[in-house]
Amino acid sequence: MPHSTFDRIAPPSKAAPCISLIGMAGVGKSTIGLALARELGWAFVDSDHIIEALYGTRLQTVTDELGKEAFLDVEDGVVSSLRLQRAVIATGGSVVYRERCMRHLQGLGPVVHLDAPLEIVEERIARNPQRGLAIAPGQSIADIFHEREPLYQRYCSLRCVTHPYTPAQCVRWILAHLDVGALSEKA
Repeated sequence: MPHSTFDRIAPPSKAAPCISLIGMAGVGKSTIGLALARELGWAFVDSDHIIEALYGTRLQTVTDELGKEAFLDVEDGVVSSLRLQRAVIATGGSVVYRERCMRHLQGLGPVVHLDAPLEIVEERIARNPQRGLAIAPGQSIADIFHEREPLYQRYCSLRCVTHPYTPAQCVRWILAHLDVGALSEKA
C-alpha cells in the first residue's frame, strides 16, 4: 500500500515551545495572539474556533446546547489533545476550570494571563453577545470574572495587563518578558 508524503514526515523529535493565552472573554486573546504569532513567525490556533469547527456551529450555540459542565468537558478534551509546536494558542476563558487541560498547556510552554478590568470585559462582551461564554444560569459576568481570577493567577507564567494598551504594545511587552529566544534554545 503506498504511503502519502504526509505519512513519511515525522515532526521533529525535539519539541519547540508554544505560548498559551488565558483570560476572560474580551481581553484580547485572539487579537493579541494573532499579532504575537505573526511577530514570532509561529502558527496561531484559537481553541474556540476548533470547537466551532468540530460542532459546525457558533460557540454560543454549542455552550447553550451542551450546558456549562458538558461544554467544559468538550473544551478540556479539545485543548488537552493539542500536539503543537511553535504556536500561539488562544484559549477560551473557561479553560482554567479543568486542571488536566491547564497542566497540558503548561507542558507546551509558558501560559500568559491577559488581564483587563471587569468593566472593560463587560463592555466588550456586551458588544459581541454571540462570542460564546461558558456561564451557568443565574451567573453574571462579574460572578465568573471573580471566580476565574484566582485560577488565571494559579496557572499563568506571566500576567499581561491589556487595558489601556494596544495589541502591539501588549505583544512587545510579552516578548520582552518571556525571552522567547531562550525558550527556543531549550527546544
